[in-house]
Amino acid sequence: MTGRLNGKVAIITGASQGMGSAHAREFVAQGAKVILTDINQEAGEKLADELGESALFVRHDVADADAWKSVVKKGEAKFGAINVLINNAGILGPISSTIDLPAEDFLQVCAVNQLAVFLGMQAVLPSMIREGGGSIVNISSVAGIVAIYGAPSLAYVASKFAVRGMTKQVAVEYGAQNIRVNSIHPGYIRTPMMAAATDEEGGGALDMIPLRRLADPSEVSQLAIFLASDESSFISGAEHIIDGGMTAL
Repeated sequence: MTGRLNGKVAIITGASQGMGSAHAREFVAQGAKVILTDINQEAGEKLADELGESALFVRHDVADADAWKSVVKKGEAKFGAINVLINNAGILGPISSTIDLPAEDFLQVCAVNQLAVFLGMQAVLPSMIREGGGSIVNISSVAGIVAIYGAPSLAYVASKFAVRGMTKQVAVEYGAQNIRVNSIHPGYIRTPMMAAATDEEGGGALDMIPLRRLADPSEVSQLAIFLASDESSFISGAEHIIDGGMTAL
């Protein structure tokens, strides 16, 4: 089925690779106009060129409030009001025990994974309110649902739990304006970030996944499309786990 996102204008952060680039391709295929943002300008521009007139790339530091204002302004000038935000950008940060974790590393992870989600929601809400509604999808992690033994650090888990809480709070605050806010909690997905944390096939991670495989990024994209579309019109303030059964153990 195509055209599920006709009329949607979406900002997708961290769009140059991994899940972000998969989301961008799938969103355009479903009829959306997309503003792709990333600090990797070369890869971002290449993807936007591939996607054609339905895509605009903007180089963007997601932890910079002024940069968010610029992204929204450029997106509105190109495609019109923003009615979808996919807060996808994120980092793993260092592999560290809590005792050994430097405060500056903790703050860096939280800046990209947590502060940026707040800034993104804050930046698009006025546009969505003016247009009578919208959908915000915040990409968290299974590490925002349960503690993960051997996770990169406390900072990663703390930031991903924070995304879950912020999602619920903004959903409550702006539900009356027809703005829906949901979080997605992926498990082990076959992305460059995953490759940085384990081997190509997932290593021991497969033993923790009842389906015994890693997910393709496009499988997460299908969930994001559903939440961005009018098909999910009565779903808000909820966490949506896509982990092959990992958190059922």
